[in-house]
Amino acid sequence: MKVNHINVDSDMKVSDLVNQFDKSGVLGAGRVGRACGILVDMIQDEEMNVFMSLGGPLIPGGMRNIVTKMINEGHVDLIVSSGANITHDLVEAFGGAHYQHEGRDDEDLNADGIGRIADINVGSDDFTFFETEIIKIFEKISSKKKVVSIQELLYEIGLLVEDENSFVAAAARNNVPIFAPGLIDSMLGLQLWIFTQDHDFIVSAAGDMPYLSDIVFESEKVGAILLGGGLTKHYTLASNVIKGGLDAAIQITMDRPEAGSLGGAPLEEAKSWAKAKCGSNLASVVGDVTVIFPLIYAAALDKINSD
Repeated sequence: MKVNHINVDSDMKVSDLVNQFDKSGVLGAGRVGRACGILVDMIQDEEMNVFMSLGGPLIPGGMRNIVTKMINEGHVDLIVSSGANITHDLVEAFGGAHYQHEGRDDEDLNADGIGRIADINVGSDDFTFFETEIIKIFEKISSKKKVVSIQELLYEIGLLVEDENSFVAAAARNNVPIFAPGLIDSMLGLQLWIFTQDHDFIVSAAGDMPYLSDIVFESEKVGAILLGGGLTKHYTLASNVIKGGLDAAIQITMDRPEAGSLGGAPLEEAKSWAKAKCGSNLASVVGDVTVIFPLIYAAALDKINSD
């Protein structure tokens, strides 16, 4: 099949552009086109539960509203997140914000109490307020329960957060479970550890496994949206090993495969581990999640709403 050259028109929709990518069929454009098609199929398949993993600084990087929309629209059924993305969601839920970096020296930022994530800044004052508010929430939860799983903790936190743009709150309202196997590796995890030093409160990571395995076993099919790599990607893949692997998945990452990292591994590699089924529909896109996924999701929404 020949390569079709991409046409661009002044009045074309996002889905029109992605259709052009798909027709070209090669390189990054072809991968984006295929990933969009898989995403549409996953969302429209009523027998498929869609898992989404959030790795990297996606929430401080501007993806918060998209994740929340996907939850509210019923386009995702389960989330695996880093502790950092949950922390940054709650920072904004409690009134904080993230700011564009203006090129200042990092030692000057340190002196002014500002932390930097690439070209994103966040102030220590916002984290101080976050710490105050999250302790209040821990107090309320621990007064009712002395032992919870990580997923239960995040559900209870979500119920106590009033910000309608918070993905943690939206997940609780819509009964979309959030799993965070690396929760302790975050400011939220640090505050949790500090709280447990003088409170009778236990958060069990192993406590998540019965609930997660039940979801996998009870799912007719499972698809995955893997944004970034690392622990969140692996936890999503590995949770499905018990049933022979994923039925479909898309991955967006900037990691490279040569060093053998999971983040850079193409999804096809997962078939060798039974983390993706032989015959599963997979697409790996190399690129920045904050650019590629909004493009894919916007095109998918247009396709879905046009059907």
